[in-house]
Amino acid sequence: MPPRRPQFPYPDIMKIMRRNVPAYIIADLNARHRSLGQHNNNLMGIEVINLIHRDIITHLGPDFDTFERKVKIKGWRSLAQAFGRQQLIVSGCRKCCLWPRQSQPGRGRTDTRLQGGHGVAPSINMALTSVTKSTKPFDGQKPGTSGLRKAVKVFQQPNYTENFVQCILSAMEGALPGCTLVVGGDGRYFGKQAVDIIVKMCAANGVRKCLVGQNGILSTPCVSCIIRKYKTAGGIVLTASHNPGGPDADFGIKFNISNGGPAPDGVTNKIYSLTQSLAEYKICPDLKCDIATIGTQEFQVDGKPFTVEVVDSVADYVAYMKEIFDFNAIKGLLHGADGNPPLKVLINAMHGVTGPYVRRIFLEELGASPDSAVNIVPLEDFGGHHPDPNLTYAADLVKAMKEGEFGFGAAFDGDGDRNMILGYKAFFVTPSDSVAVIADNTDCIPYFKKNGVKGLARSMPTGCAIDRVAAKKGMEIFEVPTGWKYFGNLMDAGRLSICGEESFGTGSDHIREKDGIWAVLAWLSILAVRKTTVEKVLLNHWQTYGRNFFTRYDYENCESDPCNAMMAALDAMSGDAAMVGKELSHGGKTYKIAKIDNFEYTDPIDGAVAKKQGVRILMSDGSRAVMRLSGTGSSGATVRMYIESYESDPSTYTKDAQEVLKPLVEITINLSQLRERTGRQEPTVIT
Repeated sequence: MPPRRPQFPYPDIMKIMRRNVPAYIIADLNARHRSLGQHNNNLMGIEVINLIHRDIITHLGPDFDTFERKVKIKGWRSLAQAFGRQQLIVSGCRKCCLWPRQSQPGRGRTDTRLQGGHGVAPSINMALTSVTKSTKPFDGQKPGTSGLRKAVKVFQQPNYTENFVQCILSAMEGALPGCTLVVGGDGRYFGKQAVDIIVKMCAANGVRKCLVGQNGILSTPCVSCIIRKYKTAGGIVLTASHNPGGPDADFGIKFNISNGGPAPDGVTNKIYSLTQSLAEYKICPDLKCDIATIGTQEFQVDGKPFTVEVVDSVADYVAYMKEIFDFNAIKGLLHGADGNPPLKVLINAMHGVTGPYVRRIFLEELGASPDSAVNIVPLEDFGGHHPDPNLTYAADLVKAMKEGEFGFGAAFDGDGDRNMILGYKAFFVTPSDSVAVIADNTDCIPYFKKNGVKGLARSMPTGCAIDRVAAKKGMEIFEVPTGWKYFGNLMDAGRLSICGEESFGTGSDHIREKDGIWAVLAWLSILAVRKTTVEKVLLNHWQTYGRNFFTRYDYENCESDPCNAMMAALDAMSGDAAMVGKELSHGGKTYKIAKIDNFEYTDPIDGAVAKKQGVRILMSDGSRAVMRLSGTGSSGATVRMYIESYESDPSTYTKDAQEVLKPLVEITINLSQLRERTGRQEPTVIT
């Protein structure tokens, strides 16, 4: 019979912990312990000992020596005895991680000294052999704007995930053998199983090393950060972004290339082509990897070395943010400096991957009060909610902000690349305005003061507020199709620094993904330097540039065929000369059509062409409407309608955007016959 598993917490350890460790850290420990039953007995000793991990040691501070002595005498020895390991050496950084190791030969006692140097997991030197398995292609494995997204049950089909992963690896061709890849995701359901499959397939396909986030957790921005920092060949990101999670919801896999950004069209087209003819895949089924424990694990696969390094999910990203922003200035803003009152913030991680990052940055580094962060425990189903940071799905944040206790609010999506910004009393900052404000206030951010600003960009449907900033500052402005991959070439060529999408994505050339936490830190930096409020920042911006009123209507999970027919009819209008000059009216407002087209983009760096990216209805006064089908859903079709109108009259700046844009909204709905074709009378989401 296997040894009886001891009950944790041990009283001697917990007595010290309760005096010095925050309650939420202890809660994490208890959650870890409850999950231990999922691991085999060979890992049990390692797992339990690793419960006394970096977070706890960091918080013990000056009481660490007392903790060390008591653990050495009562804690580690009892753990060793419980698992039949009479000789243990604990090695690792005093404030990083603790690792059990078999003692050196000849030691006749239990040695539990803490040794210097970075902790290394027990070396596993097993001779393993890969196998090649036959398979058949699956229909519909074409990556969208951010990878392949389908229902969890689709990915759980035998060979479905393996097929797509093999095609990612095969598409790398000569760059694959001996390379390093990053693996991690947003923690949604099926994520750990997918990590296991990917690691086994990397080993069989000649990858030299995998950098894996602890427990498979890495935010999408952090994946990009790690790829770039360690110069890896790319990364495999497990996320369906803002889509719901859970066994009956969505999953996704996307490939990021060596610049840290999503694979461009040329690569995703190659992956899709491979999925259509795949006959076999390679895997090392006997490889067992512990992704819960930070450290390095070594294997021999087909006679070649293969390494899995499990990394702290947040450390590299947090260190980078501290290089980009002035944390002392932000801390002064939150706590009150120079006679100014402290700014109370409310950060909602929506039970997504940003929870650990929010805790480390806002609660620990910046010292915000515990009530400043909510929903910071990542859950596989995001607590049953839709992890999309907008006015509809982040309604709890909007409600809390309306009560007036907090002066700044923010929410993030499932994988951490999207953000929503709110001011006092839930004053809403549109994503189009948000990126324009950041672009206009780069002097508040050390990164841009050091590196300069090379150019600005937005996705085609995004409001044109940033265009006006570019014009005033004499900077290049780019309009690209939806999808962050289109910004990558411009950044790599040194022509782009700040960019954004209306779908709550904001970022810069610090990485090659949009970055939710970066956007929030950018806003807090602006508030710290300008010493004002979110609302006043926007009002001052509109006084300078005028206001681009903007809204987006989403119609989710519509039937695909009627939506495709609607888009085809709109596309046909682009070739109808009779549409130019046509006047359309609603509610006493009249617009004249100047042009209708289906947006086409030619990359100025490599000449690649992207066609049919959305139908634009451009009005003679500068107003516009855009219709497109989203590529981020997992089933059916999502229709997105974007409406924008520019106003230079200051008396209009504080009006409700829905009121100002209502006539153009109705004109666009009628012109497209959206209600008749989709059967939807109202949108699912309005932002």
